[in-house]
Amino acid sequence: MSATKNPKAAGLRYKRIVAKFGTNLLTGGSDDLDLAVMGRLAQQVASLHEQEAEVIIVTSGAIAAGRQQLRAGKGRKDMPFRQVLAAVGQSHLMQTYDELFAAHGITVAQTLLTRRDLSDRQGYLNARNTLLSLLELRVLPIVNENDVVAVEEIAGAMIGDNDNLSALVANLVDADLLALLTDIDGLYDSDPRRNPEALLVRRIDRIDEVTERYAGEAGSGRGVGGMVTKVQAARLATAGGADVVIANGREPEVLPRLAAGEALGSLFPAGVDRLESRKRWMRAGLSLKGSVVVDDGAREALLGDNRSLLPAGIAEVRGDFERGDAIAVLGGQGKEIAYGIANYSSKDLELIQGLRSDKIEAKLGYQYGHEAVHRDNLVLL
Repeated sequence: MSATKNPKAAGLRYKRIVAKFGTNLLTGGSDDLDLAVMGRLAQQVASLHEQEAEVIIVTSGAIAAGRQQLRAGKGRKDMPFRQVLAAVGQSHLMQTYDELFAAHGITVAQTLLTRRDLSDRQGYLNARNTLLSLLELRVLPIVNENDVVAVEEIAGAMIGDNDNLSALVANLVDADLLALLTDIDGLYDSDPRRNPEALLVRRIDRIDEVTERYAGEAGSGRGVGGMVTKVQAARLATAGGADVVIANGREPEVLPRLAAGEALGSLFPAGVDRLESRKRWMRAGLSLKGSVVVDDGAREALLGDNRSLLPAGIAEVRGDFERGDAIAVLGGQGKEIAYGIANYSSKDLELIQGLRSDKIEAKLGYQYGHEAVHRDNLVLL
């Protein structure tokens, strides 16, 4: 859990919550924003706010709001027009949130992010510091992908949707819970819209091929993502130390009930203890500049003994990167086994790969340490 020490939040299981509101939920099954649905969600967030829980909203709906404002049909689907819809819809969406939360005495702050904003260490820290400062001031951050410039989200790319953005935000702020609220009850073993016998999967301790197959059979509705991206988001957020729940946002008082620990929807328990901030950034894999391939001995030392990566264990260097860049560590058959911060540039590592550490200075004329990647700068996948 986060280090929040609010007495009013003592009855809550989760103190810092990222709540993602999907397009299908916010439109209530229509083509326009459903103010009744949004009002109920705002009331629930306000209830948690009153208990001094910390909530960040990651919202979809900008394009739907733009269509509503311009009274635009669905005939045009070209990228520039969808970006126009997003540009118009962002202000309308935020105005709606502003009015809804003002009724509860809560100030909101719009935060537009793209993966580019989080793709370098400085940008990551800037975004983290801003969001944490807003929480400290009791301001409610409302986060959305910057659809005007982030074509990945509009195009429906799996890596750029708001489900995965919410997982990145959860890791960014050390959230206790990521609540992915949609218009169905959770992850089913088949599509409940087509199969009335579909069974809700209540708890998923490990995301495997079966889980991914379940997700692939679910429809995506009006939103960009669908169940596949929700499972992807769960994989990322649980690896960063947050519990994840996929639940029906129309369920009465769903957010306060989830915050109290009630079993609703599909739970993905956190896969690890808290990772410190630098390792969260590396685990997100946002800014990888290159990779190194390690031999079997180095792979065993990393995975089995939690050792640093030494130049002696590097079999191949791929890509062009500088000292301090994030890189992937690859094992057999090119499988990623870790991310880390390189202690040497790719050019240096090409010269010292396979060498014992006490030979580094003789080869390069200088050294930055015995490790290619120190274990404190390494996170296993």
